[in-house]
Amino acid sequence: MAGQRRGSDTKAEIRRVAIELFTVQGYEATSLREISERLGITKAALYYHFSGKEDIVRSLFTEYWDALDSMVAWAREQPPGPDLHNRAVDRMVDLVTGDGLPAMRFALANPRIARDLHPGRESAFERLTELFEILSGPDASVEQSLRLRSALLSVNIVLLAAQGLKASDEKIAEIARDIAHLLLPPAGAPGTDVGP
Repeated sequence: MAGQRRGSDTKAEIRRVAIELFTVQGYEATSLREISERLGITKAALYYHFSGKEDIVRSLFTEYWDALDSMVAWAREQPPGPDLHNRAVDRMVDLVTGDGLPAMRFALANPRIARDLHPGRESAFERLTELFEILSGPDASVEQSLRLRSALLSVNIVLLAAQGLKASDEKIAEIARDIAHLLLPPAGAPGTDVGP
């Protein structure tokens, strides 16, 4: 790594390279030595940021859950309006294709490790349910609620379905965004365009 980096930059780069190696080679087959060599740092420097491979994986999932918590907090602060659902879908696509995509790829390549090391998996449903309820509002019909939930969850489904396709992450994100927007309740439906 040329030049000086801030600690957070180094930590993010270690995580990025490690998750890439874990996904391609497998978690068990990748050593900390390989990760440090690929980064051009010493193993001691790697240990300064992470206590081991498990810590790297946990930090990836923790960062994703923190981003989801931030989205819930954002939704709580938004006034209802005609574009709230569209903005929520865009934020979900950004969240899932940003921090979530490496986590999803890792989990698909290493399902047992992901299951064992994934923090907060018990509260995932609760977090999403809270987000759905905030965005739907109290006057949404069952159809409107299901359309919104389906739109937000479709982002993950598209990314799962894209595994093995020869397409860039950007193209997959673009398609996920388009599909999610198509699933949203139609503009003007009762409960979707409530003013502040």
